[in-house]
Amino acid sequence: MMPRVTVVCVCFQHSRFIREALQSVADQTYPEVELIVVDDGSTDGSAAIIRAWAANHPGVKLVLKPENRGYCAAFNSGRRLGTGDFFIDLAGDDILLPNRIAKGIAAFTETGKPGIQFTDACYISASGTILSTHSDRFPSGQVPQGNVFTEVVRRYFICSPTMMMSRAVLEHLQGYDETLQYEDFDLWVRAARVFPFYYLPDVLVKKRVLAGSLSAQQFRGEAEHNRTTYRVCEKALALAETLTEKNAVRYRVLYEARQRARSFQWAWVARYALLWLRTWT
Repeated sequence: MMPRVTVVCVCFQHSRFIREALQSVADQTYPEVELIVVDDGSTDGSAAIIRAWAANHPGVKLVLKPENRGYCAAFNSGRRLGTGDFFIDLAGDDILLPNRIAKGIAAFTETGKPGIQFTDACYISASGTILSTHSDRFPSGQVPQGNVFTEVVRRYFICSPTMMMSRAVLEHLQGYDETLQYEDFDLWVRAARVFPFYYLPDVLVKKRVLAGSLSAQQFRGEAEHNRTTYRVCEKALALAETLTEKNAVRYRVLYEARQRARSFQWAWVARYALLWLRTWT
């Protein structure tokens, strides 16, 4: 029996893009795909677009929330309905290329082990124009694989929407931490402590770059984003077991402190300074 892949597509104010995101799942060359669409309280007409598209695609599961609860909670509500052996977290403004799932399943079958797989991606504008590829910054020869705990603590090198996760990963972690504003840093740190990561150097996803996205908030110093990042650094310190891993936490804490100093967020700089001191105890 072929493994099933559950795609949880989370939409919030993505009326301009959600139809294309959903169609990219329907266009997959791999046959065993389950699609669950979660609208997280959009007010821009996204829910109506989702309903209309789903009416022509039997079997799609819809979770249309009356109010916004945040990305992590929205994904978890879809995950709990999923029956797949593997999961993909697809934001409503991103796009899977047609062979994304087929290539991912082939790679997972080759390893025979649960974990997280990630790939190269291209970044696109709101209009769909290709801006760059992820590998422009992170060439495939420089991308860690296997036990990546130290590296995911130290630096960013994974393009989030390219991930395919074994069901075992999400069950072990009990899904995303709903107390956090964003999911990827926390997911990487907690998962890498237990599971291997695998890299496919193919461009298999298009990630849309939008000014109002969650990923853009890290550069605006928003309070909830800051709180999430700090909390994950605390988690990383608690999980660090070796001197090398603690050094990675120190590196990350100093990096985050410098980022806050550039935007004059002195209270956060002070908190990171105290956390840096804790890495030596």
